[in-house]
Amino acid sequence: MYQAKTDLGTRQRRPSRRAQETRRAIFAAAEALFAERGFDGTSTRDIAAKAAVTPALVSFHGGTKQALFEAVVQARASELSAAREAALAELMAAQPRPPLRAILAAFIRPLMARATGPDPGWRAYARLIAMISADPQWRALTARCFDPTVARFSQVIAASCPRAAPEHLAAGLVFSVAAMLALITSTWRIDALADSANGIAAENDSGNQLDRTEALICYAEAGMLALLGQGAAPSQASARPLVG
Repeated sequence: MYQAKTDLGTRQRRPSRRAQETRRAIFAAAEALFAERGFDGTSTRDIAAKAAVTPALVSFHGGTKQALFEAVVQARASELSAAREAALAELMAAQPRPPLRAILAAFIRPLMARATGPDPGWRAYARLIAMISADPQWRALTARCFDPTVARFSQVIAASCPRAAPEHLAAGLVFSVAAMLALITSTWRIDALADSANGIAAENDSGNQLDRTEALICYAEAGMLALLGQGAAPSQASARPLVG
């Protein structure tokens, strides 16, 4: 009987619904503010004010500001990596040596679909990725959250281009990621330039975003082909697997 009471007393209690809601509010506020102001420009008090909680609760649920920042980045990284891995696995099940365009699409579309969807948190998250990718301070965080999946895609591309230099593969992927993040975070710039060039307001709806995703994939494919020494035009490369 004593043992049973001890087990019951030491059993970890599940967080209450209120605690879960508080944690979600804190993480959502932190994600939005970190994306808007950066790590250094955001304070624990700022996060507490936006989440409508006390600073003590922010520390309780998130730990230090750096721990909270890293947790925010990690929170969506697992979903994004899983979606990319699933897209790649489906692609390779149908075609063990897929063309470069299809590989890049499997990598690009999961984030583009989320960042242009109804959840504003994903657009904020894309800005966070852009920030940490450009700051050596977060090299370990970037490596932990994203490099395993990027390495997997690199291996698949390398198998299709066995004579390509590893440095060229790495550079091509970095350039492609940079273009993707720029598209997500600077759509307004495209609209402004289109308006200036054509004298009309560019449409900014979901259909237009899908067109931009396809344009990005074409752009990334053409750049990778040129960098890897594969001189074929994108339309030709899309129709057949790459050769070394």
